[in-house]
Amino acid sequence: LQTLSFLHTLTACIAMSALFNFQSLLVVVLLIICACAYTRALYPSLLDNNRDGFLGVFWKAARIGERKSPWVAVACLVMAAVVLYSA
Repeated sequence: LQTLSFLHTLTACIAMSALFNFQSLLVVVLLIICACAYTRALYPSLLDNNRDGFLGVFWKAARIGERKSPWVAVACLVMAAVVLYSA
């Protein structure tokens, strides 16, 4: 009985994960890019000190958000419309 409960919980977690739904994955990536670009605009030293390793991903996301800001803004608007109007 405990095994069935564990499998049900595991299945529910996998079903809600953004990694297995492409639309949710795109939303998460866009949010990370926007949040990192905003954070770097307010506190540049926070992300500039961590260019290597795992935290370097956030520095790279901030650079993408800064350099491609018109494209990121359009992608955010399109994704917002898709999320709002999809059932």
